Amino acid sequence: MSGTSYMEQELRSQPETWRAAAEIGAAAGPLPKAGQRVAVVGCGTSWFMAQSYAALRENAGLGVTDPFAASEAFLGRARGYDAVVAITRSGTTTEVLRVLDAIKGRIPTVTVLGDPETAAVTLSDETVALPFADEKSVVQTRFATTALTLLRAHLGEDVSRAVSDAQEALTAPIEREWVDAEQFSFLGTGWTFGLANEAALKMREASQSWTESYPAMEYRHGPIAIAAPGRVTWLFGQAPEGLEADVVRTGARFVCHGRDPLADLVLVQRVALERARARGLDPDNPRSLTRSVMLETPATP
Repeated sequence: MSGTSYMEQELRSQPETWRAAAEIGAAAGPLPKAGQRVAVVGCGTSWFMAQSYAALRENAGLGVTDPFAASEAFLGRARGYDAVVAITRSGTTTEVLRVLDAIKGRIPTVTVLGDPETAAVTLSDETVALPFADEKSVVQTRFATTALTLLRAHLGEDVSRAVSDAQEALTAPIEREWVDAEQFSFLGTGWTFGLANEAALKMREASQSWTESYPAMEYRHGPIAIAAPGRVTWLFGQAPEGLEADVVRTGARFVCHGRDPLADLVLVQRVALERARARGLDPDNPRSLTRSVMLETPATP
């Protein structure tokens, strides 16, 4: 495939969209307040951003925060949530709309979305729209990372380093070994485990690659058996003691960078794009996927 894809244009715009989202997140708005018990729901990439946000919010001591795949969001009476945050690029994903509809009038909801002219707006009590981060490519890049930047800023984080690291990640060299690798295992801990899940998904979607993802400390409990020459183990964040040496002994390539982990995800997006190109694939239209999953038969969870 030749020419500039939507995926490339969109992933390269991330420093700009992150700055805009950080301003929105730092301002007073409808996102959950400190001390509230919160559930976060999403599908696919948005679910993985929910995982990262939940870990960050809990670790910051701001309240219990549980991430759910929207199709598995158990928000019954006993859980006592004060608010539900939904993340959806399209605003049309069936499973997210079902959750919003099912809890309307029972639990306050706020939806972070890319397209503000969709059904999610009607079903949500509040919304935070990021239309400048919406995308044409089926493969998500900037909306997901921009939504997480918004949420990080709302938690009180200074995301300026993440923005500058993302700019650097856009010019960092892509090694031939990464483009040619047979298999990738992505690892993370705490909030970066969601990033590891997303990195693996991005490789699968864009380039039909064999990828797996695990919590970093779980990798040695079996999954390291897949590591071998010609394969890559990529860690987001700080490496647990001894992990690099264990991976190197297998002959696999160990990758761990010092930049902000969300910015390192930008580099993985670029690698996924290059792997797609090397295989003659269209990253904007991966097989069997659409921009939004809209199921024909409505149901209440």
